[in-house]
Amino acid sequence: MYMKLEVVLIPVTDVDRAKDFYASLGWRLDADFPLDETYRVVQFTPPESEASIIFGTGLTDAQPGSIQGLQLTVLDLDEARDALVKAGVDVSEIFHDSTGVFHHAGTKNRVSGRPPENGSYSSFASFEDPDGNGWLLQEIKTRLPGR
Repeated sequence: MYMKLEVVLIPVTDVDRAKDFYASLGWRLDADFPLDETYRVVQFTPPESEASIIFGTGLTDAQPGSIQGLQLTVLDLDEARDALVKAGVDVSEIFHDSTGVFHHAGTKNRVSGRPPENGSYSSFASFEDPDGNGWLLQEIKTRLPGR
């Protein structure tokens, strides 16, 4: 069976503010359909991504800022972090989880810097959009077999 993640819905309070924010990241604006005052669909795609985000008006009952742990994979975490900082985004310092596995919710068990082995999948940085929806950057230079 073929399945592919295509779109993630992001709840926002101010569509134009969110649109400006994601545009400032260098993401591609795919669509902006203001169908009427109660229904608007805006779609952005991060560079090199096959999946997109959608936000707008009349799309979800989820609370703005309630989406956490959205993950962007990057080849070079320092470069990606620097680009976000240059775009005016408040990005965390690079961190890893004390377990060395993935990461805990929130900031629990975050350890500053890269882990000693500094392998793929283990270094992160985080940021939020203007509504508090949480994003993670995860560095993956070499994928696990079968990925």
